[in-house]
Amino acid sequence: MTTSPQPGTGAWDAYLAEGNAKQARKRVAADVILRDVTGRVLLVNPTYKEGWDLPGGMVEANESPLDGARRELWEELGIRPRLRGILTVDWDPAHGPWDDQLVLIFDGGELAPEEAAGLAPHDEELSACAFFPPEEAIAALRPRIRRRVAQALEALRAKEARYLESGRQPW
Repeated sequence: MTTSPQPGTGAWDAYLAEGNAKQARKRVAADVILRDVTGRVLLVNPTYKEGWDLPGGMVEANESPLDGARRELWEELGIRPRLRGILTVDWDPAHGPWDDQLVLIFDGGELAPEEAAGLAPHDEELSACAFFPPEEAIAALRPRIRRRVAQALEALRAKEARYLESGRQPW
């Protein structure tokens, strides 16, 4: 009978390193739906890809999705809104050169009028930011993410989080 390595030993560290090296890792993105007091949705225009997008981005190694969303909002827009919960978790299958990923969308609530009016890109990753009525926001997005954002807005209205695969509920 073989014994398992004991925590705190070199053998335990090697056991964990082997697991980390062999097990699949998912990329994780964390985006945020922010609204103004009229219900319009904030979109950002990234300089490194075509089309409008939600504020947010990729979560770094060993960073929680919530912390990643907060960091991205601060880096991109210089704001620290209180995130109010998760709206959707979407499994996004492999596409192009990218492996699959999990995309979480958080509810960023409504920005105060003075905060919304003063929004501007804070780094070179964004060329613009603007508020759109929900239907126009969805239409302005790249086709791959339209369903995901539409589902997140519906989850916001229904006050329930949703699990998605490719922007669709699988059940």
